[in-house]
Amino acid sequence: MKKSKHECSLDGCFLCRLCLKEWLPALRAQRQNFNVKKGEVIFREGDRVTGVYFVYEGNVKVHKKWGSDKELIIRFAKKGAIIGHRGLGSNSYYPVTGTALENGVVCFIPIELFEATLKVNHELTYQLMMFFADELQESERKMRNLAHMPVKGRVAQALFSLKDKFGLTSEGYIDIDLTRQDLASYAGATYETVFRIINELSNEGMISTSGKSIKILNPESLSDIINDGELLNTNAGIFKKKIPIDL
Repeated sequence: MKKSKHECSLDGCFLCRLCLKEWLPALRAQRQNFNVKKGEVIFREGDRVTGVYFVYEGNVKVHKKWGSDKELIIRFAKKGAIIGHRGLGSNSYYPVTGTALENGVVCFIPIELFEATLKVNHELTYQLMMFFADELQESERKMRNLAHMPVKGRVAQALFSLKDKFGLTSEGYIDIDLTRQDLASYAGATYETVFRIINELSNEGMISTSGKSIKILNPESLSDIINDGELLNTNAGIFKKKIPIDL
């Protein structure tokens, strides 16, 4: 990554909005802004933790290895979001990878400064704790869905999640330029399966596509697919509880 000439206003990201005003000069003095190109790795799974990042411009995917040649996208980060925070703790290695989905700018905060910031700024620490709690719940939901929900339901859920996070363009398409491979990695499925399901949903009139862009046409029917999958989750849990432990 190359250093950027962009100077953020210290009021737009998760960190700056929640810090005490008296602490901002310390951030201004030690932060580093970097330009990132589409497809460029910002930090890599297994690398030693050096700090955390905040997205200043662009979108980023956070993913980890899934098998020998696949990846599972954990979340997407847009402007103002924190990435690299999963490296916090006693294990000083990043457990995930952050990759730019488009050209953008990220702000780097050295780990020592970030840890000092958490000790001084109590509101930031509290909000980060709540953010971790939400991430944990979302991760548990995704793992449950991977085990029990059919792929079609996971794809439908992924489309709603992307719409909620990135919003819609003026034409009504989900406002993120995402490849079918990345959509597959987010839904926890193969490219071929997701390609087939997207065509099915399009033929059934639930969505429409234009290149990489996707528009939800029938949210009610798409929600029914998710609800049916969640019902299977519940029934699978009930079924498991009925199995005698001595069999």
